[in-house]
Amino acid sequence: MSGVDVGFAAAAYLRAKSTWRGRPVRARRIRGEDGEVTAPFGSGRDPKALSDVITTMTRQFGWDSELDQARLIVEWPDFAGEATAEHTRVIGVSNGVLQVQCDSTTWATELRRLRAEMLTRVLKEYPDSGIRDLRFLAPGAPSWRHGPRSVPGRGPRDTYG
Repeated sequence: MSGVDVGFAAAAYLRAKSTWRGRPVRARRIRGEDGEVTAPFGSGRDPKALSDVITTMTRQFGWDSELDQARLIVEWPDFAGEATAEHTRVIGVSNGVLQVQCDSTTWATELRRLRAEMLTRVLKEYPDSGIRDLRFLAPGAPSWRHGPRSVPGRGPRDTYG
């Protein structure tokens, strides 16, 4: 053996000796989801389905609301009906309000009339979405306001003149 190998072996031995110090190392006890102590090959250690693992992770990370909102946006044609979906487009969710752009004022007016019924269905079918209200927007000239800070006025005057 060379001097380097002996030095490495001696350092490893001294590190192990200082760690162990003559007392046996106790195995850590792992606690399960319900708080009970689990052991290898014991109960509660069976493999879980991937869907259960993903559901647990989304709950732990707090993604339930965002995933339910995304699911509602994707399923909007099924939720609102094909005829309504042809004339509407979900813009997004802002502060718990689902914003839907309509292609005519007639559709916006009709959907505003049905707002309470549709909101009840949203709360029943997508309970974790965090949506508290629906807003149906009528078409119009483009808004020149971008962001929370804007000055009052008509916008650029040479655009529609």
